[in-house]
Amino acid sequence: MSGALLRLTASALRDRVAAGDASALAVADASFERAAVVGAGPDALNIVLWHDREWSRAAAEQVDAAVIRGDAPPPLAGVPVAIKDNLATTHLATSCGSRILEGYVSPYEATAVRRLRAAGAIIVGKTNMDEFAMGSSTEHSAYGPTRNPLAPDRVPGGSSGGSAAAVAAGLAPIALGSETGGSVRQPAAFCGITGIKPTYGRVSRYGLVAFASSLDHVGVFGRTVDDAALGLQAIAGADPRDATSIDVPVPDYRAASRMSMRGMVIGCPREYFPNTLAPRVRDRCAAAVDALRAAGAEVREVSLPHTALAIPAYYIVAPAEASSNLARFDGVRYGLRLTGDGLRAMYEATRSRGFGEEVTRRILLGTYVLSAGYYDAYYRKAMEVRRLIASDFAHVFASGVHALLTPTTPTPAFKLGAVSDPYEMYMSDIFTVTANLAGVPAMSVPAGHVDGLPVGAQIIAPHFGEVAMLGVAYALERALGTGGRR
Repeated sequence: MSGALLRLTASALRDRVAAGDASALAVADASFERAAVVGAGPDALNIVLWHDREWSRAAAEQVDAAVIRGDAPPPLAGVPVAIKDNLATTHLATSCGSRILEGYVSPYEATAVRRLRAAGAIIVGKTNMDEFAMGSSTEHSAYGPTRNPLAPDRVPGGSSGGSAAAVAAGLAPIALGSETGGSVRQPAAFCGITGIKPTYGRVSRYGLVAFASSLDHVGVFGRTVDDAALGLQAIAGADPRDATSIDVPVPDYRAASRMSMRGMVIGCPREYFPNTLAPRVRDRCAAAVDALRAAGAEVREVSLPHTALAIPAYYIVAPAEASSNLARFDGVRYGLRLTGDGLRAMYEATRSRGFGEEVTRRILLGTYVLSAGYYDAYYRKAMEVRRLIASDFAHVFASGVHALLTPTTPTPAFKLGAVSDPYEMYMSDIFTVTANLAGVPAMSVPAGHVDGLPVGAQIIAPHFGEVAMLGVAYALERALGTGGRR
């Protein structure tokens, strides 16, 4: 019975708890039992880094007590949710997948986490991630790689691979991740689930440990489009603690399920369908386009001419901001501290031991492009390219296009250890980084399988166009029959 509860959608699970047909405590216990199953054996998935079962059970008991009292049930009453390890929590460690913060417990809580708990969600654990969110495979965690639940010899994507795997493995119908260049959408595609990156400023970043502040977003994973929409509904909205959050009314995202595709104009950017794109990934996206056309949408080819410059611009801007943000981890205030002969030696020893190879690489690159003599040559030019990329999106959406449809990734999930060249790893984000650079909302939905592995279709919308984006996603899910299938 407990296993059957976790196969329900988030809304169905909440309704069962609210009606008293299932207890939040039983649901929480089922989640922990499932975590124990996937965490055992030679193919252990290594999804959850930190958890406190008794704390989670106590929260579930509070939900059950409210139901018994007859209180109005909140929108996520009793729904288990997993949280990426770079979102601050006061009862669980926040290590960012790094040794430099091992065991660190925050004195405050991220706004997104606080809003989930206020909505009745049960936090069941902090999930594995690429160290400080720097990676595309969750192989760069100080605590070992996470495996893809659908193919344990392959990566789940990154950097939010642990959260994507938690949903795909059935630990929770909803999970929170973070995005700087595609770290929700890419693992969603690799794990065959839905992942949403909202408009920059739509969800508060307060309590999200910063990687690149102008690119970072809190995102949501869901087993279905509706699960992800329900999670986004709970955490969206302005926050006085985050100066970059924008006070724009939050619409009813789930109402997008009733949206008709008639009158919708879907753009297919030619730059996202290069000759090098894997033929069967192209076929799956073509099938998605055909499904939208059959549902009544108009489909037209469009151009985003500066797309080819996105990866080089991103890998200047993001490391530059990271080198500044990560300067605070020096052994003085919190986290790991190693002794040395003097302050400088302590800094060097702590950071050399505490940071992994990928984080070190990006800090060095970012420091270089911000240094005197190179700032204008690299960082300033990258910011100019970023503005051009944002202008490309603005021009296309101003022409009457309501949403764009592209592949999420060039290929399905690759094997663990198969990609050792950093540049090749960076190129796996080629279709996703543009939305972060422009700040527009984007999401990935399952679009079928290639050689038994899931592939995703990406939907991109104008700023604060999440309703239109979700309307397309709901329509695709119905047409392709991919909703929650495992």
